Amino acid sequence: MKVGIIGGTRGLGKTLAWYFKDLNFEVTITGRDTRVGAKVSEELKVKYSNNNKKIVQNSDIVIISVPISHTEEIIEELAPFMKDGSLMLDVTSVKEGPSNKMKECLNEGVEFIPTHPVFGPRTTDLKGQIIVLTPIEKGKWYPKVYKFLEEKGMRIIETTAEHHDDMMAVVQVLTHFSYISTASAIEKLKINLKDTEDYESPIYNLMIDTIARIVSQNPYLTYSIQHENKRGEKIRQALFDSIVELKDALTNEDEDKFVEIALKATKHMGDIQAALGRSDKAINSLTQEYNILQQSIGCEIGLKHIYSGKIHVGTLKKIDLDFAHLEDANKKLKKLKIANIEILNEEELFQWKINNQKIYTMDISSIFSRASNPHIIKDTLKRIEDIIDVEIIDVYKGSPIKENEISYTFKIKSLSKESTKECKKVLKGFGGISR
Repeated sequence: MKVGIIGGTRGLGKTLAWYFKDLNFEVTITGRDTRVGAKVSEELKVKYSNNNKKIVQNSDIVIISVPISHTEEIIEELAPFMKDGSLMLDVTSVKEGPSNKMKECLNEGVEFIPTHPVFGPRTTDLKGQIIVLTPIEKGKWYPKVYKFLEEKGMRIIETTAEHHDDMMAVVQVLTHFSYISTASAIEKLKINLKDTEDYESPIYNLMIDTIARIVSQNPYLTYSIQHENKRGEKIRQALFDSIVELKDALTNEDEDKFVEIALKATKHMGDIQAALGRSDKAINSLTQEYNILQQSIGCEIGLKHIYSGKIHVGTLKKIDLDFAHLEDANKKLKKLKIANIEILNEEELFQWKINNQKIYTMDISSIFSRASNPHIIKDTLKRIEDIIDVEIIDVYKGSPIKENEISYTFKIKSLSKESTKECKKVLKGFGGISR
């Protein structure tokens, strides 16, 4: 199946190209900058073109992933070139305009599904992510797309374009505007955030990280989200009015008014206990990870970069507030930002070693009493550190072995020579005599 992603060289379009390519679709991305297009094409191993119309004509599925302000004009421009029986999707965070434009411009034989993936281009796993579908009509493509998203473990929300935009006015317009305003206030106060580190609370840390995540996004995209949602001005005015009201209560030293505003806002927040539980989980997760790193100093550890997927294995030499310092097998020190890594568990680290380190294989033959159980011996050997696998490859009862004895040969695969030496000790402990 051929998928054309209009605007697939950057942002979410690039992320979608990566997902679809890994699912064995024939993906072609488009973009105006041929230099960037060629680079992304090579990086993702997908096709690139700067001819939108040609790609649309040859694609079974066309995904419009351009800036919000250009989405409707691109839909109108490309709609006549969509082939009969194909499907058009858009992935903008505003749905009314694109939905109406697709309905207006696409030919009768072409289906369309307005969508909004509620995650950013840094997302590495679709499982558990939210995607909103705002279908005006459901054709043959719709159940296929729904099933595909369901099988990927995504959380699917079906609604109208109007209701979607009402909700996103709060979820995106209000939150982004308030976060950027807070970041702007910190900048105007000329506060160095590094100076606040000694006084940080876990909630403050989460807030600063969330604000940083929002303000680090493409400001032109953030502007479009604010500008293109028709409810935006009403939302921003409500926030402004609330700030003024709260400020006036403090300026006038009106404690009763301040408390009244705070209590009224709290009651409207819904399930406070659930919110406390979720925030506690986030805080505990951060604290637990740091504690594990602290306890692992001087030990071997595996650290995976959450964006590149690259795994670093070595001895953890020290950690500070922001970085983990790892010494690899070549005694080379690496400085890894703690915010960008996750710790491999024992099973994940062991599997990495199997895939990346030298594997030693040795056959060991020992004579035991015929009353011995070779499977218990084998299972015991497999529990030794760095042992990958143990297999019984030979059983022998003939001469010169005594009548009440038996010889077993074990094929042992391990990650170190030391572990095979440990196997010999265990066999001796079971009463085994080396042959």
